[in-house]
Amino acid sequence: MHDAVTRPTPPAGAAWPRRITQAVAIGGITVGGGHPVVVQSMTNTDTADVAGSVKQVAELWRAGSELVRLTVNNPESAAAIPRIREKLDMMGVPVPLIGDFHYNGHQLLAGEPACAEALAKYRINPGNVGFGKKRDTQFAQLIEFAIQYGKPVRIGANWGSLDQSLAAQLMDENSRREDPWDAGRVLREALIRSALDSAERAVEIGLPRDRIVLSAKVSGVQELIAVYRDLAQRSDFALHLGLTEAGIGSKGIVASSAALAVLLQEGIGDTIRISLTPDPGQSRTQEVIVAQELLQTTGQRAFTPMVTACPGCGRTTSEFFQELAKVVQNHVRGKMPEWKITHPGAENMTLAVMGCVVNGPGESRHANIGISLPGTGEAPAAPVFVDGEKKVTLRGENIAQEFVALIDGYVESKYARGAG
Repeated sequence: MHDAVTRPTPPAGAAWPRRITQAVAIGGITVGGGHPVVVQSMTNTDTADVAGSVKQVAELWRAGSELVRLTVNNPESAAAIPRIREKLDMMGVPVPLIGDFHYNGHQLLAGEPACAEALAKYRINPGNVGFGKKRDTQFAQLIEFAIQYGKPVRIGANWGSLDQSLAAQLMDENSRREDPWDAGRVLREALIRSALDSAERAVEIGLPRDRIVLSAKVSGVQELIAVYRDLAQRSDFALHLGLTEAGIGSKGIVASSAALAVLLQEGIGDTIRISLTPDPGQSRTQEVIVAQELLQTTGQRAFTPMVTACPGCGRTTSEFFQELAKVVQNHVRGKMPEWKITHPGAENMTLAVMGCVVNGPGESRHANIGISLPGTGEAPAAPVFVDGEKKVTLRGENIAQEFVALIDGYVESKYARGAG
């Protein structure tokens, strides 16, 4: 056994180079091997509800999810997968689908060959593939299906469904140590060993190393960081990052960001999911947006123009700058699916919506396009800066529309294919 690895802090302003892992092809997406970190998400529909599942998968894909996972837990959901795939293809939604299997995956894949073929990847949990003497047999059957259909597998160990026999074995070994580990460290080791030992077993069965992704999820920030540092040190498999059961609202966002930002900064992680609990009736797409914003703010990738906006203070008693910032953010996010095709590079654009004279002109000059709105008691004029130079001053009732039009014009002149 190895202790968790504590890495020294890189120099200020620097980051660890990306950890180079096995490159895994999942449909048309490559995970690992130095490729950009991939965003994935998961549906919460009944997979057997083909129409509802298709609708949600398409929403997640349009929001930017590059892989989408669906629960496959009974014959009805397994039978629905090829129909979901067919309807998505008819809609022009090519996102690879991942099947999430627990307990009975070997039976479902055997009973529905079309499901086994339609999925781009299988996700299996070594703690839930079976129990007792059946565990090894059923795990092997799942791996053999992956080999037969040429599919990669994510072997995803989870704190909440840990292999209890392995945990008991490591506890026994620990009791005989001259200097025993604390219980938390033993359980972390059990989680890591569950993933690593299962991966090596899959390789022995015949699954190539470049068709394996590992994860070892826990719900605590510091535990997740320790587990993945150790996992990264002890293998070259591609790693999927995620804080399991992160929670609802700001708690889930903050906890996931706190854990994953540290690991990403250290070059650890090839694909991520933000496991948010959505508010009742709310869209599932928030987890995709948070994942994108996390990758963009940590400098990993760019997805949509970033809007800098001041928080407001006693100088900005009007809410107009807040409303304008929201209009601008919604506008560029809504335009990105089109701009991604017709205006590549627009996702790197920076925008600023500032509320008064204190930091407004300075922040606006630092952005590609920035507007400095008048604060309380200031002259009713809003200078707009383009690439550091004052371009125009906006006044009147149509500032929002005019500023958005300036953004669109800038994108057309700078990022249209063939521009410049």
